[in-house]
Amino acid sequence: MSKIITSVNQQNDALFVLIKSLTKSEKRQFNLYVGRLGGNIDAKFFSLFKFLEKLKVYDEKVIIGSGIVSKQQLSNLKAHLYKQILISLRLNPAHKNVRIQIREQLDFATVLYQKGLYKQSLKLLEKAKNMALDNEEKNIAYEIVELEKVIETQYITRSISTRADQLSVQAKELSQQNVIASKLSNLSLQLYSHLLQNGYVKNEEELLFVEKYFNSKMPKYKYQNLGFREKLWLYKAHLWHSFLIQDFLLSYKYAKKCVDLFDNSKLINLHPVFYLKSKNYLLEASFLVKKTSTFKEELAAFETEIENKEIPLNTNTELLIFLYFYSNKLHLHFLEGTFEQGEYLVEIINDKIEKYKNRLDNHYVVLLYYKIACLYFGMGENRLCIAYLQKIIKSKNLSSAEDLQCFARILNLIAHYECGLDYDLERQFVDTYKFLLKMENLQEVQKVFLTSIRDLSDVFPHEIKNEFKKIHAKLKVFENHPYEKRAFLYLDILSWLESKIENKTIATIIKEKSKLISK
Repeated sequence: MSKIITSVNQQNDALFVLIKSLTKSEKRQFNLYVGRLGGNIDAKFFSLFKFLEKLKVYDEKVIIGSGIVSKQQLSNLKAHLYKQILISLRLNPAHKNVRIQIREQLDFATVLYQKGLYKQSLKLLEKAKNMALDNEEKNIAYEIVELEKVIETQYITRSISTRADQLSVQAKELSQQNVIASKLSNLSLQLYSHLLQNGYVKNEEELLFVEKYFNSKMPKYKYQNLGFREKLWLYKAHLWHSFLIQDFLLSYKYAKKCVDLFDNSKLINLHPVFYLKSKNYLLEASFLVKKTSTFKEELAAFETEIENKEIPLNTNTELLIFLYFYSNKLHLHFLEGTFEQGEYLVEIINDKIEKYKNRLDNHYVVLLYYKIACLYFGMGENRLCIAYLQKIIKSKNLSSAEDLQCFARILNLIAHYECGLDYDLERQFVDTYKFLLKMENLQEVQKVFLTSIRDLSDVFPHEIKNEFKKIHAKLKVFENHPYEKRAFLYLDILSWLESKIENKTIATIIKEKSKLISK
């Protein structure tokens, strides 16, 4: 066990992960940067960089054994190298986004102010402030105004007699907007955190808690005074609230509002991460309310934007595009029941998981594994389904994905039953039941289903179809239940039961349902 933990810690070494994330052009840039420092080309930190660049797996024993650095010096040398790489990346034109440009102007203005060149400093600050306001960077804009106020106390401009009043009003307005944005972003983050840790509301008590928290933390505001940033956080707070209470039509409404904020390419270029997340929320909400035509349109538009490079690419957005695009490509096959047509995605997704493994959160990896397991289940490839579910069940670090763990185990039970692995069914049942009790996550849907599938092994073959009908009738009443319906979001148990009753494949059942919805 200790070896496994050591391996995970090694792979998560911050410096090693940073070096492995560098592109070829960024590595070239670093080589040039070190060369320009003079006398550093043979420095220990650069030797360590070259060594780590070639290393496949981070191992401190191997590094110390190379003779580059002693064990006592390693920590300091790593910290120095980390800093130098960040400086190099900051100088790289590819990373010169608006925020860095504004910060740079603010730094230059501060240097000029410290030299007593007040007029030059104020001129730069005015330019930086306008850039910040144009690009919704109001926190930096507030910093700039505060520095302008400091300078004005020492250098009074004769040309504008009302300068002090203007700056005071501007500082007050920006401060108020920043407070609103901060409260809304805090609320959004707390709701998102609650969703990750606890899943959707499961009962009346949880619903009352979420409603009370949401209403008490929502700040007072005048909508007409909100800018882009404040509106985005407002919509996101409503979005997470609607997800938590399982009002998915409301989720769709606010996801659409988020996307509509980005009504021009300038805003997408300025805030590509916000845009990608908003696009994913819209696709997810469309999927949950089964708006297939809308989902297909939005996914096709997303694919066109990616192909036309309309979304700025960097290591962050590249990763998000992978996660959101391929998750939703799988969702399309789930909606339409075209599971076999989606199998080609499995190899692509696994290759990209391997490519991004140093930067991918484990939660997203197991989420993709669960979707792949569902794809194989829909195809009737139950042994492959089980193989991917085992990756989730055996994963140790999933405290924020309890719902996923629960339904992975239930699907695992069904897949074992489908494979005819009855000899293992009793043990699987006991393990699943114990896990759900431990997680305090056992719903009525799960209780009914677990008890029913356990009893199937004792049913005579000629009675099996009738037994499936009984299970279906028991579960059908929960399909639109405010707290129980979430079970069907993770796993379409009803379609599986209908496939057994009607002697059809799950894919056929879902295709038939999809046609009825689209009519």
